[in-house]
Amino acid sequence: MDARTDITFNHLNIIGRQLLTSSFEPAINAVKNTSQFVADQAEHVHINQKAINKAVNDLTIEKLAELASPTAYNKDLHYVDGGPLTVQYLLVVDALNFCFWPDEELEYEHLSKGVKAAVESDPTCLDAEKLLWSTGADVRRLMGCWGREVPLEEERARLLREVGSTLLQHFGGQAAKMVEAAGGSALGLVQLVAQLFPGFRDHAVYRGRQVFLYKRAQIFVGDVYGAFGGEGLGAFCDIDQLTMFADYRVPVVLRNMGILSYSEELAAKVERREVIPAGSPEEVEIRACTVAAVERLREAIAHKFLGTGAQLPHAIQLDWWLWEIGERDRATHPPHHRTLTIFY
Repeated sequence: MDARTDITFNHLNIIGRQLLTSSFEPAINAVKNTSQFVADQAEHVHINQKAINKAVNDLTIEKLAELASPTAYNKDLHYVDGGPLTVQYLLVVDALNFCFWPDEELEYEHLSKGVKAAVESDPTCLDAEKLLWSTGADVRRLMGCWGREVPLEEERARLLREVGSTLLQHFGGQAAKMVEAAGGSALGLVQLVAQLFPGFRDHAVYRGRQVFLYKRAQIFVGDVYGAFGGEGLGAFCDIDQLTMFADYRVPVVLRNMGILSYSEELAAKVERREVIPAGSPEEVEIRACTVAAVERLREAIAHKFLGTGAQLPHAIQLDWWLWEIGERDRATHPPHHRTLTIFY
């Protein structure tokens, strides 16, 4: 057996502590802070507080309880067996979870259900040693034998190889050991993922300031939390510190609710399905203002239900709710913005 596969739990904790203390303090969510900076400066995207208040006024305490439950996570879409293989599955899915829109028929469910079926057919298909040799054909097989090239297919294959290599180097090939190394900290796990996997380092520069968005790093942690119902490997003491996951679908829902509005120029580009460059001010503002808007939505919910004893939803649970609205109504919703990127 390779010595790398015999890493003890204590060694993993040492690795985790060393990585977590080598960058910014993990108790601070840079996504939240830097997104607010963008929202304060934004010219192309604006947040409407009145629309936030209206959305909150329509929420009942029963709906709030539904949103705030760890069981709100959609287990029909995902492989969930209550063990380490679930974590391996989630890391692979979230490594591939970006930019479906160039293929109009391809959706997230093809990825999540495709990899789920692959794991159920062959539980060893996501072994790190196999991921290390991934090709574009392997990506298509994991996505349900997709009959044509997947958008950014070679990038997806490269990211799978990156996952396999990094897991073998640091965690004996096991994503679950990486989760354990974070010591029950959601932000700590986001930091580990962002530091160890270059493909998850989702950030941009806006007006000379670095902005962290970390969509896929955060969604991986949120998926682990949801899949395990907030217990066991999914128990995180600071899960409430994560933000929503800035993508394509949620901004559309927030625009439909009147919570986000775009400048005439940006709205016209989105309507024309014009590609908005990654890292451009418009693209960064869409994503960062989405994060800031959901934070303000959460604050308004907390204010309305203060003193009622109601359990308040985390930002990630609000994300699940908004994203599922977007998926349900995508046929009737206006277009989402289009950016060619590996980050979301």
